[in-house]
Amino acid sequence: MAELIGHGIYSIPEAARLAGIAPTKVRRWVFGFTAKQQNGSRAHYAGLWDPEYRDEDEHALSFRDLLEVRFVHAFRKHGVSLQAIRQAASHARELLDTKYPFTCRQFRTDGRSVFAAVAPEVSDYEDRERLLDLAKRQYVFREVISPSLYAGIEYDQTGDAERWYPLPETRAIVLDPQRAFGKPILDDYRVPTEALAAAVKVEGDTTIVARLYEIPEDQVRMAVKFEQGMAQRASAH
Repeated sequence: MAELIGHGIYSIPEAARLAGIAPTKVRRWVFGFTAKQQNGSRAHYAGLWDPEYRDEDEHALSFRDLLEVRFVHAFRKHGVSLQAIRQAASHARELLDTKYPFTCRQFRTDGRSVFAAVAPEVSDYEDRERLLDLAKRQYVFREVISPSLYAGIEYDQTGDAERWYPLPETRAIVLDPQRAFGKPILDDYRVPTEALAAAVKVEGDTTIVARLYEIPEDQVRMAVKFEQGMAQRASAH
């Protein structure tokens, strides 16, 4: 197993809950899929990038894999095909010199040039038009690469994503691969939100759980609300 400290580790269901999408999409985007061809044969399509733990028997995602999934989801909602995203990702990796291009800080400004370069190479007319929209129309690009996608992401000196505050307005909860293997925790108390939500379910009272963990009750309520929100987003997909 690759070194986990500083990389984070998430199962496919965990990553799907955190990204607010279906587990099947996470699996297809990161680890690829097999599809039947018109001639009856079956072809395998690789993932959109090489995941950090690609050599392991059990599929798992790293912290940066998780964040990249969120950006792919944004492009898919805009109607960009996986083929076009794959080409854009490949070009962006070379242009920006990073394994995870969509979540690097530089992509926020240079992403338009990535799509401008890729668009002429795309054979499908609708895909080409969508990529040109992203490349040429600033408001469209901002719609896809919205501030909310970047809000709460902190970067290291090289411009790579370092940690993520999924509730940037409070910054009370953080996903930091240096702590708790990247699982959501209360930033000030280092307690996993999942553990607090489970304890409240057992005890039936946030006051009791707050006393057990010796943390403020409002922090317990925030953790429970966060976990419930993730569950609702996942079930909607």
